[in-house]
Amino acid sequence: MTVRPGTGPWPAAMESGAVCAGAGRAQRDMREWAQSYPELFSAKPFDAALYSTLSLAMAFSGPWFTAEQLRMANKTTLWAFGLDWLVDYVATSQTEVADIARRCRDVAEGAPPVPGDDLTRMLADIRDELAAAPSFPGLGPVWREELGLMLDGMLEEWRWKSGKTVPTFEEYLGNADNLGFSFVFAAHWIHVTGEGAVADVERLREASRAVQRVIRLLNDLGTYERDVAWGDLNALMLGTGRAGVERRIAELAARSRELLAPLRAAHPELAGYMERQMDFCAGFYQVGDYWGAL
Repeated sequence: MTVRPGTGPWPAAMESGAVCAGAGRAQRDMREWAQSYPELFSAKPFDAALYSTLSLAMAFSGPWFTAEQLRMANKTTLWAFGLDWLVDYVATSQTEVADIARRCRDVAEGAPPVPGDDLTRMLADIRDELAAAPSFPGLGPVWREELGLMLDGMLEEWRWKSGKTVPTFEEYLGNADNLGFSFVFAAHWIHVTGEGAVADVERLREASRAVQRVIRLLNDLGTYERDVAWGDLNALMLGTGRAGVERRIAELAARSRELLAPLRAAHPELAGYMERQMDFCAGFYQVGDYWGAL
């Protein structure tokens, strides 16, 4: 059904304009990062639309944040896309994937980047920027742990694909850390948290993981054709069917909102950011995808 202008629940144009202006600044940052780490972002799927849609996702998920406050979410997200590309489409062996993970873990722990390696050079720059934040002593271990979980999840999915092993739907959903949402959220959390004690760490992480599972399945609904063409796994390949996946998304989204509700009083911006990320993806994946064509 087509909704005529002026008759639907459209967002206010003025507020949307302000959000898009912030996204425009972020898109320019992303293009500069891509130029600064050319070996990581030279492949064809890293097109202009990828930078645009990623920056819009962050801007609309946290419209109360300034462009500077969203900077780390944008930078870490772009880095995670570069990592995903190397693991899923460039690496040709499990040994190579394991080496990528090892290099990233070492840098996260403080090692210098590998010479000539844009992946670890960009990660080291992210690490150093985060380390200057006042909340890093309390949340730095969370960021490193989330990085490890994402790397483990990517390696597990690579094993499934290379061994032509079909996981169960529950096994696949249980590996949602490979999406990287919680890793990016940890970096954003550090970047926007000022002086003072860090509170509710485990409850915020639990909510983040719940939202991550929702986004994992929303992504799969929107990218099935690409995943088939690129040889990726997708929840729709695991026997549940689209209707079953949609029912599970509804259940998981309801649970996510339950976990976020008691966090709103003390952490309104972080809780709102997570919920809006989930809702943004619900709309975005009905229409498009972040990646460009191969």
